Amino acid sequence: MSALYVLEDGAILRKEGDQVVVAGVKAGILLKMPLEQVEQIVIVGNATVTAPLVAELLTRGIEIAYFSRAGEFLGRLVPETSKNVPLRWAQFRAASDPEKSLAIARAIVKGKLLNQRTLLMRAAREGVSGLAGAVEDLKLLVARADRAQTLEELRGVEGAGSARYFKEWPNLIRKVGFRFPGRVRRPPTDPVNAMLSFGYTLLANMVFAACHVVGFDPYVGFLHMDRYGRPALVLDLMEELRPVLVDSLVLALINRGQVEPEGFETTLGGGCRMSRSTLRVFLEAWENRRRTLIQHPVLRQEVPYFRVPELQARILAKFLFGELEEYIPFLTR
Repeated sequence: MSALYVLEDGAILRKEGDQVVVAGVKAGILLKMPLEQVEQIVIVGNATVTAPLVAELLTRGIEIAYFSRAGEFLGRLVPETSKNVPLRWAQFRAASDPEKSLAIARAIVKGKLLNQRTLLMRAAREGVSGLAGAVEDLKLLVARADRAQTLEELRGVEGAGSARYFKEWPNLIRKVGFRFPGRVRRPPTDPVNAMLSFGYTLLANMVFAACHVVGFDPYVGFLHMDRYGRPALVLDLMEELRPVLVDSLVLALINRGQVEPEGFETTLGGGCRMSRSTLRVFLEAWENRRRTLIQHPVLRQEVPYFRVPELQARILAKFLFGELEEYIPFLTR
């Protein structure tokens, strides 16, 4: 199964037998795809989905996610929510238990720092010099995370780790024409940050779907502070996956010459976004990454990357139910 990405403004998606048909305003039929092969539909920009297709997608458990042309997540249409009430009660109890919340958050932060460190170590093996200091600093921050006694202290360690990690990104970018001024959000002001922000948004959408499948409340987390409308658990579970699925992809696209500085546009608010052609390249690479098979380090089974958020959510559920002694983050080699 694959995600179906729709970038054509004004496109109409309709049901035709057991297929989804995408038609352009002037170009006619752009794509036909069997519904049994569709994992989800991602619409970037303006497109219309007919009522019969919406009903069929909901019946089959296929969600539709909507993004603006600038890569901002707008919302999703999902099938009926999970009825796993015992899991949600376990989640709420853990979230209200400072000790248990800290244990989960500590594992998440350690997972993120270790995966950031692995990315830098891999770059060093590929010939990038000057990374030894950052690699050692991240190792020390992992130890600090292990000793953190409060969520506030742990969040400080996570912030210090991200700052140290991204400080090395100018060394990791080997393609002339790309610069990295540091992590800039809302809006991203350069091509590197534009790709990172959009990639993180796609990842958040994937993790949200995993929380939905397993039965979690995506808005009740452990590391991120509760805020109205903020999917805290989604933000928690995606932390360890950012370096693995997004950061490494962005660096590969740049260093392999698959994207060029000219393939980006400046928005009215001074932000930066991918052109349509660059967006197609990014989404194709993202889909290839999602479908790449890996050996899950805990479950010892071969799975595509798009299954990892769901499996991590299930590992968290086992911890909350007392079937595991700790939450085990996903670590890459």
